[in-house]
Amino acid sequence: MDLPVLSAGQFDLIYNALSFGIAAMGAAFIFFMTARTQVSARYRPALLISAVVVVIAAYHYFRIFESWGAAYVLEGGNYVPSGEPFNDAYRYVDWLLTVPLLLVEAIAVLALPRGKAGSMIARLALAATLMILLGYPGEIADTNGARFLWGTLSSIPFVYILWVLWGELGASLDRQPPQVRVLVRNLRLLLLGTWGVYPIAYMAPFIGLDGAAATVGIQLGYTVADVLAKAGFGLLIYAIAREKSIADGDDPVGEHTAAA
Repeated sequence: MDLPVLSAGQFDLIYNALSFGIAAMGAAFIFFMTARTQVSARYRPALLISAVVVVIAAYHYFRIFESWGAAYVLEGGNYVPSGEPFNDAYRYVDWLLTVPLLLVEAIAVLALPRGKAGSMIARLALAATLMILLGYPGEIADTNGARFLWGTLSSIPFVYILWVLWGELGASLDRQPPQVRVLVRNLRLLLLGTWGVYPIAYMAPFIGLDGAAATVGIQLGYTVADVLAKAGFGLLIYAIAREKSIADGDDPVGEHTAAA
């Protein structure tokens, strides 16, 4: 896909958004690693997965940031393509690694029976892989027709994942302590809201955006959704794990306070 000419404001908007993505993912990694001691052992794997997700994302955002800067040069007040390709495949490599982990993260904090959790993880991981692999050809397609075709195919496993997680999180509400239920409800809404941004950004060329506007809309949409879906999602996972630890009577923070 050919890169369009961008105004200084458009280029800087994406440049700064990518920089923010690096900082947000890096800060989230430090938080999740230190916060693991604040939840019971049963929920620490979910926090460890959160940390792995954001450190993978931080690395790929750094590579995207470098590629974006190299792909443009400033000429006459505008940013024009330098001749170096912008490697947006970093996003898809990142999603191929982090989306299955995000699904494991959500299932881990529900503390489902091992057999049920294992089966669900296998099905959702396969669906996530198909979703990403089917979406990439449309991302690099030169025509809207090809983008629409691959986007539609990618939407099938996408909808399946949301349907399973929405239903499973909803079914778990009755099993949760009262103080956890509102957090699980918020997790469902965040899941729906953030994952809903991806197809909107992907289909930007079909909602009246083209050229520079489409490029900015896609890159900004993906970046905002990534920060919320990875760092924001992990923060809610932490809050749920913390409240469930307290409800289970296994609060490491309370034990340390009492010992002191």
